[in-house]
Amino acid sequence: MIFGGFQKLTLLDYPGKVACTVFTKGCNFRCPFCHNANLVNPDGQEQSIPSEEVLSYLRKRKGILEGICVSGGEPLLHDDLPDFLQEVKTLGYAVKLDTNGSFPDKLKELAKSGLIDYVAMDIKNSLQKYPVTAGCETLKLDRINESIDFLMQSSLHYEFRTTVVEELHTASDIKAIAKRIAGAQKYFLQNFVDSGNIIEKNLHSVNEETLELMKSAAAEFVKPAKIRGKN
Repeated sequence: MIFGGFQKLTLLDYPGKVACTVFTKGCNFRCPFCHNANLVNPDGQEQSIPSEEVLSYLRKRKGILEGICVSGGEPLLHDDLPDFLQEVKTLGYAVKLDTNGSFPDKLKELAKSGLIDYVAMDIKNSLQKYPVTAGCETLKLDRINESIDFLMQSSLHYEFRTTVVEELHTASDIKAIAKRIAGAQKYFLQNFVDSGNIIEKNLHSVNEETLELMKSAAAEFVKPAKIRGKN
């Protein structure tokens, strides 16, 4: 398996664990606000890091690192991901998976096989706005709903999260999302940040007042609903 990025230490990506993060190449979505455009676009200038390099690092860091985050792109696009995760689990590491939720069958199989411990699923927007927000007009929403339902009924640790963009989201949208995932373990709002590596230009974060209104709307249905980076 070939990765497009490797962050060797993170104290933020895996809640409660000292971890590293790998980034897979390619995505079936084209979210305009995606900050990993080099991983999503076919002509992106991403790195090429073989899985053995990552595994070698994990072997050397046993007893120091506790987990690994697998992000993207969309990791579940890759059929060789289970083989990589099996080797990671053999080394004794916990695994966090970041996913857009569009491959529920693969998500279920990883969970059934015991290859993932924590899942962070992006919920792009209210269902009516999902295709345009994901940049995928042919998106099958039933797959998104299936992944949501599976996580909420599973024994996995999980979180849902939404990146909030002024041009794409309203407080009503966030309320609709929260209503759909009512009773979820965790729901985070992440304000959009222009990293300079965005798929589309001229997008903006929401102001602090609007973000707080969105959090309050979400908190009617999900406790805790939080703004990422704030207590």
